Amino acid sequence: MGKFDKLREQSILLVKKKLRESVHQDTLIIQTINAMEDFDKVANMLTTRLREWYSLYNPEFSEAIFNQEKFTELIIKKDKKTLLREINTHNSMGADLEKKDISAILFFAKQINELYISKKELHKYLESSMKNVCPNLLTLTGATLGAKLLAKAGSLKRLVMIPASTIQVLGAEKALFRHIKTGAKPPRHGIIIKHPLIASAKQSEHGKRARTLADKISIAVKVDYFKGKFIGDKLSKEIEEKFPKQNSSPKQVNKKDFKFKKESHQKHNNKNNHRNNHKNNHKKNKSRNRSR
Repeated sequence: MGKFDKLREQSILLVKKKLRESVHQDTLIIQTINAMEDFDKVANMLTTRLREWYSLYNPEFSEAIFNQEKFTELIIKKDKKTLLREINTHNSMGADLEKKDISAILFFAKQINELYISKKELHKYLESSMKNVCPNLLTLTGATLGAKLLAKAGSLKRLVMIPASTIQVLGAEKALFRHIKTGAKPPRHGIIIKHPLIASAKQSEHGKRARTLADKISIAVKVDYFKGKFIGDKLSKEIEEKFPKQNSSPKQVNKKDFKFKKESHQKHNNKNNHRNNHKNNHKKNKSRNRSR
């Protein structure tokens, strides 16, 4: 039994060592982004409760400010009269609460504001961690989106092994399985839709841009995992060259196209005029027949 006890102890020590070594920096990044998402859910839920509570005291200001974080900051810093003056309102239909009631509302607002401050601190830590672990991915996607991709994959190593076509639809698993099961339209993108390259584009260009972005992300994470050189700026430049930002200046109109459109427009108007004249003549003939 003594030999088996020693073997058991050595096995436990080996497992503990493996577990200790399994914690990498990308694991901490995943925990950070999950904590930030939890902060968002909790803060939004509590701020909704705060708005309903504060609306009993100052409903006009509660309806005037849509940003949750800004709303919380302002009601802490400024009193009711100042807030009403800022939204050009003099008389409020809110109740005249006592100081102890107002203090309770403000105490609740301060606790929510601490959540927003904590989230900002976590975001700073997330950016510094992403810069050390995967700088190319950070340059392409930003800290938040890059960390969400890592969280969806499970680790940087798993994200490296995933093909670009899978990276494109990460986060759209329900739509993908619906496509496989029922034959519905396949998803064109997952969480990468939050990237400005796709979010600012037309609906018809989403698929093309999502494929390009997923390809560049696939290259970036491989370089980051194998500790290659920094190529984030190069990849970003290639994307910008392929999808240049549209200028606000109006496009030059081709004269031939304009002439064709003008002629077709005139033909369309002539047809409509002919129909209208025919209808009017038909009505006149009917009225004449009735008068007879």
